[in-house]
Amino acid sequence: MRPVDVGLVIPLYQAPPNGAMPGWKDVHAAAVLAEEVGFDRVWIPDELLWDVPSWGGSHGWWECVAMTGALAAATSRIEIGTWVLSALHRNPALTAKVVATLDEISGGRFVLGLGSGHAGAQGKAFGYPLDFVVGRYEEALQIIVPMLRQGRADYAGRFHRAEAVQLPPGPRPGAVPIMLGGHRPRTIDLAVRHADIWSAHATHSSLPVAFVDTIDLVDRTCEEQGRDPASLGRSIGVIVDFLGDGSGAATFDLGVALAGEPGQIADAVRGLAAVGATSVEFMPFPASLAAVERAGEVLALLDS
Repeated sequence: MRPVDVGLVIPLYQAPPNGAMPGWKDVHAAAVLAEEVGFDRVWIPDELLWDVPSWGGSHGWWECVAMTGALAAATSRIEIGTWVLSALHRNPALTAKVVATLDEISGGRFVLGLGSGHAGAQGKAFGYPLDFVVGRYEEALQIIVPMLRQGRADYAGRFHRAEAVQLPPGPRPGAVPIMLGGHRPRTIDLAVRHADIWSAHATHSSLPVAFVDTIDLVDRTCEEQGRDPASLGRSIGVIVDFLGDGSGAATFDLGVALAGEPGQIADAVRGLAAVGATSVEFMPFPASLAAVERAGEVLALLDS
């Protein structure tokens, strides 16, 4: 029995060092193959522009919502999720309508991954606010969550306001899974209050030990708020080098990757389950169809 759900993060960016950009055919092929080899879901990142010195300058991304809708229509069984949609970039009431629409396109397979977003260079480049990022996110949740759970929102805050009804409600009114990202106490607190699943990703290491302290903080926050920790899913995103030794990920500032033979990677996934993960999301680096095929071998070992 598979110890955790396993998702695949589809790369939508110009890859370092040469800036090669995956086209629609590449993205579609990766999602279809992920469905074939047994992934539980595919995730579509929401980024705009990265300027990482070790990547050799600015690298662009395809837009998340458009690509999510296309992949929802192009697949039939696998869950489709946003990883994670930036609350900073979008009107919250409209975001709730986007969720219902994506769930309709997918036939009830959509998972809303949502986070505060980050201002930084890409926010400045696209004209988004650069201040009170978490405060804006906290207010956005006061609109998005009621619209998804109760079908309406009536809220007026410092940054956001809405008197909106969720019409049409989509195929699963009140039941689309909500996954909220959080690495620090304030955003973890919001995930515990509002989410079905809490999400974090590797910032310096993808090894299980790197997530122990953060998962412990999630557990303590649940207890402080009177929530059963077992009622909150825990999704961990990790960098995985399926075809090499992980040195490329380190070179491009992605930290310590999981690497090695399929059995070694499967053992690392079991280790993530042991520290409290309920879902593990693979971010292949470098990304290729061969990496997805090798990931299928890891899934087979986890199922055995």
